[in-house]
Amino acid sequence: MDIKTASALRRLRLVSAPEAVSFLLLIVCSVLKRTTEFNAVPAMGMIHGVLFILYVLFWLDAWNRTKWNVKTAALYFVLSVLPTGGFFAERKLKREAEAAVIASRARREGVVSA
Repeated sequence: MDIKTASALRRLRLVSAPEAVSFLLLIVCSVLKRTTEFNAVPAMGMIHGVLFILYVLFWLDAWNRTKWNVKTAALYFVLSVLPTGGFFAERKLKREAEAAVIASRARREGVVSA
């Protein structure tokens, strides 16, 4: 895995958890808006919108660089629209990055030829 691919995966991983948190906070703010006088939906909506757009941009970049199949790319996109999906995406991306590092070290040390 080259450095640009690793960077694309890292960016996607780093934005996935904050995007999930902002989604959950937006849901809480929506409930509070309807049950109390508290209305933070416009501010939280903007924050979540920016994080979601960043997630989609980073997802497209990662898909382009890693050459994921359609099923894998669709999984990461679906995880972005589920309220807690970003946490699962972050964990899965972290495992994928660790596996790539291990494979890269094994190739460099001549343990595997790939």
